[in-house]
Amino acid sequence: MGSFGDNIEKIDIFLDLENAVPNDAEKEIYNQVAAVLTKAPGILEKLSGYTGCEDYIRKAITTPGPENEDAAWAAVVPAVEQLREFYDFSLELDVCFPKLLVALCKTNPKENIGAQQALAKQLADVFDFVLRFDDLKMVNPAIQNDFSYYRRTLNRKKITKTDVNITIRDELANKMSLFFAYPTPMMNVINETTVKFLSQDSSVPRDNVTMALATMANVCQQMIDQKKFSNESTNMFCLRAMTGSVILFDHLHASGAFSKKSPINIKGVITALKTYPAAGSGGSGSTDGLLNALRFTTIHLNDPDTPAAIKQLLE
Repeated sequence: MGSFGDNIEKIDIFLDLENAVPNDAEKEIYNQVAAVLTKAPGILEKLSGYTGCEDYIRKAITTPGPENEDAAWAAVVPAVEQLREFYDFSLELDVCFPKLLVALCKTNPKENIGAQQALAKQLADVFDFVLRFDDLKMVNPAIQNDFSYYRRTLNRKKITKTDVNITIRDELANKMSLFFAYPTPMMNVINETTVKFLSQDSSVPRDNVTMALATMANVCQQMIDQKKFSNESTNMFCLRAMTGSVILFDHLHASGAFSKKSPINIKGVITALKTYPAAGSGGSGSTDGLLNALRFTTIHLNDPDTPAAIKQLLE
């Protein structure tokens, strides 16, 4: 019987995560995706600065009255408009992510990742953004609290007919509510987008998509292992791309990322995250959030055929 990891091949690809430039064949898709991704840093900045309306809401609930309730509503409306911006961005990702999948996965994914480096880097950009967004969202309970208060007040305003100038109404509020209800909303969007895309576009085989993700995860793991980058932020970027690839693979592949037959070097992936210099520091270069993402946003980790050694490694 073969041992764990026998079916993992060494991949001779160096992915230039710092200087990849699109060639002529990549340009069209690259520009379409870039138009969306240029907004990502601003979204992350707004999310990290999102302080919420807790004080106003508490006052309105503990000491109800027109003055406190009006003040809370005045604070919550712009906050929810900002949450709408995050939700709207998820819709843009929903449109552009399949374009990357078509470009990288329609034909041989291994060759494409090596040959279309700028698009492969954009795939990494998506995972980098998604994991950073979800990490920030998870530690910010104000988002859910603000939105819950907004919806309750919105219902009251409908009854009293004082909802005339409200832009985020029931249908949109329901969709936003579903989005923010997930602990990891952006990863959930990427998962759902990919599943939907694969069910609608028969020109891209599911096996090609899982092969691309496995290749991406293994290439990133090898580059970390071989210390290909000296820059701290590039290494963290590479680790996020690796982790995001594993999570999406695990959602798409019937037996997941952790089984003995997995084409991903999952032991190497977990080891890379656990032994990265800043691991456990809790700082911006910390891999704690990525390890938690593997623990809690994958679906096959606790399968009966996941080797005990892998489960222990993630404990």
